[in-house]
Amino acid sequence: MSSPPISFDNAEDYELFMSGWSRLAGEVFLDWIAPAPGLHWLDVGCGNGAFTELIFARCAPGAVEGIDPSAAQVDYARLRPGLGAARFAIGDAMAMPVASGSVDLAVMALVLFFVPEPARGVAEMCRVVRPGGRVGAYAWDFPGGGFPIAVLQTEMREMGLVPVLPPSVAASTQDAMQALWRDAGLQAVETRAISIERRFDDFEAWWSMAMAGPAIAARLALWPEGRRDELKQRVKTRLAPDGPGPIVTHARANAVQGRVPG
Repeated sequence: MSSPPISFDNAEDYELFMSGWSRLAGEVFLDWIAPAPGLHWLDVGCGNGAFTELIFARCAPGAVEGIDPSAAQVDYARLRPGLGAARFAIGDAMAMPVASGSVDLAVMALVLFFVPEPARGVAEMCRVVRPGGRVGAYAWDFPGGGFPIAVLQTEMREMGLVPVLPPSVAASTQDAMQALWRDAGLQAVETRAISIERRFDDFEAWWSMAMAGPAIAARLALWPEGRRDELKQRVKTRLAPDGPGPIVTHARANAVQGRVPG
């Protein structure tokens, strides 16, 4: 059975699927790194601008640039209210269209595990940040079951359907992040876990969020309807054992930050 690739070309679906989670984790991350106002930021893999919006709302930046490989995501970000002052461009995390030493702070929000060669992505962030500036990231703890829809992925595996995962999930552990940052020559490297919870009005609201994920609905479409219904019921039994009503689900990310020497 072939696996549809993970693609983020539908910015509206991404907004339903991940932006709410990204904001919750992003708020904790920004509080942790506690950036000074007036900095020049680079949001690497900015997607549809959900985290970029947080930078403006919470950090009083002097300037913000965002790059992402998806033209559809960049177009969506440009239309977000409050992001008119940001500059967006299509770009690769391993070969950024950004001048060396031109920004104060480079961050990857839920991106590191999508970079085919994470060390190259970290090296690029180090290149574009000025001496003394900072490089940071946070990423879902895939190996530790921290992905927001990990329960769905577990049930899929138990029913014989292997979920499609990002290419570099091993890079999302704290040990891997610490090694990547230190091997890149960054100083004062710190890591931490970010645990968040999100409330949904009912299971159907959670399921709609999950089905908006790239390669999720398309993957399940390869199954007959009866098997899809069985999967949905199994997940519902785990998340909403008490029946109708609100549910609270959890996710966990790992974060890292370090300083460029100088």
